[in-house]
Amino acid sequence: MPRKYNFSAGPAMLPEAVLKQAQEELPDWHDSGASIMEMSHRGKEFVSVYEEAEKDVRELLDVP
Repeated sequence: MPRKYNFSAGPAMLPEAVLKQAQEELPDWHDSGASIMEMSHRGKEFVSVYEEAEKDVRELLDVP
């Protein structure tokens, strides 16, 4: 099925490489045995994802 293009002001289309990586990692997040969507938002795996994302955004936006 051909991909549809999104020209709206909202979220843009993700590159196919990003979609493929997400598809591969979703069922078993970093060999944890569970999907990131199944984990507690207070669990160590999710907290590490959150902290890394916050660090990356701060670095990208040059925010201390």
